[in-house]
Amino acid sequence: MFESFKSLFAIEKTDYVQLMKDGAVILDVRSAGEFAGGHIRGSLNISVDKLGTNLHQLKKKNKPIITCCASGMRSASAKSILKSNGFTDVYNGGSWVSLQNKI
Repeated sequence: MFESFKSLFAIEKTDYVQLMKDGAVILDVRSAGEFAGGHIRGSLNISVDKLGTNLHQLKKKNKPIITCCASGMRSASAKSILKSNGFTDVYNGGSWVSLQNKI
């Protein structure tokens, strides 16, 4: 049980630079107001509470997607939503500020 919980909220040790070279989409799942206050240039904003009804905005299910938010909690939830809807290459990037420093 603990391993399942840990894996849900774990931020992967991932080569985000390579993912970006591979055409990854950065999905910022914070609210529109939070996003307006600062975000990674070129990222797509769909709040986690609206993600389920806006999956069509993510056109290719096999293209890498990196989720991010303010702390990593909502991005972990978004990763789970995407995985359960057939998206295969999804990474929890955690905080958008931290992710920005990794790419």
